[in-house]
Formats: sequence, structure tokens, C-alpha cells
Amino acid sequence: MDLSLLLTLALIHSIALISPGPDFAIMVKIATQQPRNTAVAAAVGISVAILAHTILSLTGVSLVIKSSHTLYLLVQILGASYLAWMGLGALRAALAIFAKSKQTAGVNEWAAEGANDSGSAKATATLASLGTYMSPKQGFLTGFYTNLLNPKALVFFLTLFSALITPSVTVSTKVAAAMLLLFLSLMWFGFLAVMLSKAWVQLKLQRLTPIIDAVIGVIFIAVALAIVSSLVFSA
Repeated sequence: MDLSLLLTLALIHSIALISPGPDFAIMVKIATQQPRNTAVAAAVGISVAILAHTILSLTGVSLVIKSSHTLYLLVQILGASYLAWMGLGALRAALAIFAKSKQTAGVNEWAAEGANDSGSAKATATLASLGTYMSPKQGFLTGFYTNLLNPKALVFFLTLFSALITPSVTVSTKVAAAMLLLFLSLMWFGFLAVMLSKAWVQLKLQRLTPIIDAVIGVIFIAVALAIVSSLVFSA
């Protein structure tokens, strides 16, 4: 097993994980506005998607997609559409919160009571009444699709493994690399899920919810526009 290769992959992946992007943005949104189990599920969803990208790159499937103009074009269009849809949804959520100031006050009341474990039931009930509650399944799928459908993620992992994984690398090293990247992803996004879903953190950030949604909406739309622009100018 090539330990130096694994260390290099761990370092590069760790830097990529903490860099701002759609994954980080969606974790901030979910963890600060949803119950902890939903935030953890979103973290798992992103990590599983990263594992999927890793496997696709190691098996050469990503290279096939990137090499096929039609397939890669389809991936880019699908990814840009999903990110734009998520961005517009976040912007609509921000506008809705501004328009429902009285209901937002109810959320603040929930957050205060949720400072202990007994407030968790009221948290869920309040979020559900506002139509903003996400189940753990929804959290998982949101995290999963946010990463999986991001064409930039596909290119990143394809480039990373193309540069570092040579034909001489053993199967055991490849398996270890996949598990390592999954572990690091779970640790980072799990950390964000646990820390940002603390009741006192949610309470502090509750007033900033519409701003967070607006910023995240802009980030997602900007990434989608960047993907579309690359398609237009490369045509």
C-alpha cells in the first residue's frame, strides 16, 4: 500500500473539503435551519456522493463521460439546472421569511426552548408548520444530489486521480484511497452538521436565516451560470 500517495490524496482532499462551494453552502443552510438528524443525513449524503465520484474516477467511468461530448454536455446541463433550481429555491425561501416576520418570531421562540433536549419536538413542529421542515431522507438526498450533480466535482476527482493514480497503483491502495476520502468527508461534514445544529448556534443565526438563504442562493446560481458560460464559450 502506497502510504505517501494516500497522504497526498488526504491533503489535497482536505483542502478541497474546507474550501467554500455548494457542498459547504448547503451544509450551512441545513445545519443552521433543520434538526440535527437531518443535518447529519445531509453530511452522509454528500460523503456518499463523493464516494460515488471516487469510484467512477477509479474505474474509468468518469473518463468515459468526460471524453464523450454528448454525455459530458448532458452532465453539465443537468448539473447546472439542479444548482440553479436549488439557488432559486434558496432565494424564494429568503423572500418568504422576510414576508413572514411573525412566523419567524415563532421560530426564534422554538430555538430558545430548544436549548435543551426537550425543545427538539417543538423544533420539528414549528418547522413543519412553516413548511420548511426537512426529513432526514430529504436531507440525505439534498446533500447527495448537490455533490453528485455538480460537474465541477466530477472534473475535480477525475483530474485528481488521473494525476496521482497510475496503472501501477495496487487495488488495495485504490480501495484505501476511496475509504480515506469517504472518512475525511464524513468527518468534515459531520463536524459541520453537529456544530452548526447546536441549539445556541441556531438561535444566534436565526435572525440571519434570510441572509444565509440569499447568499447560498447567489452561490448556487453563480456556479450554475459559470457552468453554462463554459458551455457557451467552448461551443
